[in-house]
Amino acid sequence: MDVTLRLAQRPEADELLGRSPLAALTGMLLDQQVPMEWAFSGPYTIAQRMGGDDLDAHEIAACDPERFVEVLSAKPAVHRYPGSMAKRVQQLCQYLVDHYDGDAAALWRDVGTGKELLDRLNALPGFGKQKSQIFLALLGKQYGVRPEGWREAAGAYGEEGSYRSVADITGPESLDKVRAFKQEAKRAAEAAGPKRTKS
Repeated sequence: MDVTLRLAQRPEADELLGRSPLAALTGMLLDQQVPMEWAFSGPYTIAQRMGGDDLDAHEIAACDPERFVEVLSAKPAVHRYPGSMAKRVQQLCQYLVDHYDGDAAALWRDVGTGKELLDRLNALPGFGKQKSQIFLALLGKQYGVRPEGWREAAGAYGEEGSYRSVADITGPESLDKVRAFKQEAKRAAEAAGPKRTKS
């Protein structure tokens, strides 16, 4: 796994995402309630603060929880909620240690179908259906991980030519398109929300 990504919009952070399956999974886990670039820069920041140039699931899972919170909390913080996200990252790494001997790429290396891969992603701590589908689309569109039926399993995020998620971001122009799509979707959701009635 060695691909060129533009998710963190920082060359050194994107380089790590392109070569480290665990970094990519961790970035996806962190991608909530913060800007995408902040989330996907997180794995690089964690690696640097732990004294290396890569992430190790065994090392993170075994790290003292209080120390790991400090790793994410130091300024600038890795996430808006460093305490809860530190716990989630450790839970993710512990799951990978328990089920895949700490090898994140084993999630998809021998997978037969897109549905099977989606089921494996759904089983990860911190990954709901939407996050799993987006990551599946990211694997297919940018990492070349394309088991049979992967687009269908990824749902709308797997559609070719769509600009719905991080799976479709390859540079500043596509980032703008994804942001525009999300803003429009948010407006539509707000417009369709429950109307308040006067009492």
